[in-house]
Amino acid sequence: MFPTKIKSGEARAKWRDILDQVFAGKDMLIERNGKEIAVMIPAVDYKEIREVLEDLRLAREAEKAYQEWKEDPSIMLDWKEVEAKLALKE
Repeated sequence: MFPTKIKSGEARAKWRDILDQVFAGKDMLIERNGKEIAVMIPAVDYKEIREVLEDLRLAREAEKAYQEWKEDPSIMLDWKEVEAKLALKE
């Protein structure tokens, strides 16, 4: 499903109609001077996308840490060092 494209001036003039369309499940892509500047999507979709995005960001961080470890395995901490750093030890 592709979003409906709308120019920013038209979006400003038809704001209420656009909100109604988004509420009904339609995605809207707002353009200014031929460039995509914003996307409006239903809030429920946004919440799902945020969860996926957070997972993606965490996966990237994990991959970065793994690559750093591959380059220098000495940076790896053992569990006692982790406990000490996080003050987990009772």
